[in-house]
Amino acid sequence: MRVILFGASGMVGQGVLRECLLDPEVTAVVSIVRSTTGQQHAKLCEIIHKDFFDFSTIESELSGFNACFFCLGVSSAGMSEENYRRITYDITLAAAQTLVKMNPNLTMVFISGAGTDSSERGRAMWARVKGQTENALLRLPFKAAYMFRPGVIVPLHGIKSRTMLYRIPYLILGPVLPLLKRLFPKYVTTTEKLGRAMLTAAKRGAPKPILESADINSL
Repeated sequence: MRVILFGASGMVGQGVLRECLLDPEVTAVVSIVRSTTGQQHAKLCEIIHKDFFDFSTIESELSGFNACFFCLGVSSAGMSEENYRRITYDITLAAAQTLVKMNPNLTMVFISGAGTDSSERGRAMWARVKGQTENALLRLPFKAAYMFRPGVIVPLHGIKSRTMLYRIPYLILGPVLPLLKRLFPKYVTTTEKLGRAMLTAAKRGAPKPILESADINSL
């Protein structure tokens, strides 16, 4: 299986990349980045691309894939809806529309978030925008598309969030996160479990298009 990955430098993306590189069924991982991460592996190839709103110039390099793991995202804290939508919706759809054209048998797996608003009419700005993005992806003619909505994600294997807003709570709660996972399995997952679940969905499918933390943990 050949995988294309967006957001490899983020906490979720790091976890997904790790599981892809460990999976014997994954023969190649192409990571789309704005600047090199410096990571090297026999399976890994990085494509440096500056304009994430337009992938037409690298279109020829975006074919021949079985799955896309889209882990790119930002916190909505302090952002206007217009700016948050531009990053969350516009970049995702720019990539997705190119990928579906070049890979008609591709499975798209998108990292969304618990509380996403599928109606697109709720009061929480970020949830509306995530809902708009999910709905737009589900309308595209992919072989399959899955929207992953994790709640609390416990980072494993030395993985850390690059976002300071998230890093401080993780540092404070770090010792109790494994306990939270045991106490609240429906709301807590790990970077390892999340990555493996995304691979399972890409290889064998999932029971429904929108998966919450409990669904993710059951894959």
